Amino acid sequence: MVRGSVPRRTASSSARRARATRPSARAGRGPGGGEPQDAGRPLRTREVAQLLDVSRRQLQYWAKTDLVRPSHRTEGGHHRYTFRDLVALKAAKRLIDAGVSVQRIRTSIGALRKILPSVTQPLAELVLVATGDVVLVLRDGSAFEAVSGQEWVFEVARFQREVAAFQRARGERARRPARRGAPAEQS
Repeated sequence: MVRGSVPRRTASSSARRARATRPSARAGRGPGGGEPQDAGRPLRTREVAQLLDVSRRQLQYWAKTDLVRPSHRTEGGHHRYTFRDLVALKAAKRLIDAGVSVQRIRTSIGALRKILPSVTQPLAELVLVATGDVVLVLRDGSAFEAVSGQEWVFEVARFQREVAAFQRARGERARRPARRGAPAEQS
């Protein structure tokens, strides 16, 4: 563009705003796959509680215990949550709903910050999956356990569930009374 020239506007301002707020092809990411898009002004604790269906006290506790801290505070000390904070909160809530303890999530976050120093907000930047009380990280086509960093293969995880089911079934058979004339089970 030539210095001093004014760019020609071809789209209406409402169309430009609609494009600016349209979700990108990669959910939660900007057009280049980088940082999440700005979804407007930061939200108040009350608004976040309504949006995510959690209590205000729960949000305050999570902020106080460093599970998910809001990115902004007003001059009066009130929390304000950005879109990136909302993504982290949603991830934390889903892990908790899947049966992962808050302590396990906190431990996983701390370990991930050590394992992946370039990741500042693991709950917002990584894909985390719960399998029991284990938190797995999906990244670059592989899966690894968040606390230990040990790589997981999904076939191994499925086999682990099969072994557990087998052991439960075997335990139930051992508790049943033996039938008359049936040979005793050998181990």
